[in-house]
Amino acid sequence: MAFRNNQPPSARKGKTPPPEETHEEAGYLKALAEKQKPISVKLVGGEVVRGWVEYYDRDMIRLTRDGAPNLFIFKHDILYICEGTLKDPSRRTRTAKTAADSATGVA
Repeated sequence: MAFRNNQPPSARKGKTPPPEETHEEAGYLKALAEKQKPISVKLVGGEVVRGWVEYYDRDMIRLTRDGAPNLFIFKHDILYICEGTLKDPSRRTRTAKTAADSATGVA
């Protein structure tokens, strides 16, 4: 049994690439809005905002936040959406450097 296909390369059929769109975005955003699940939205500029999806349409989402103004965010400005909350690197309790400094008594 041969592992190679003896046909010329032009006769072989390649795999079709995955689709650009799965058309599941609307269903996902609808589920997030109905459950009012807390999400973190990372923007293209690197900023992370937290809240829940109250409204969405083809071009934007409305992110409702506690204790802060609600935001209308264009989808082209969103890098990704994560359910729950992302850990904020600026709010780390202990890093390797601070742990080493506290062990040596450096303030």
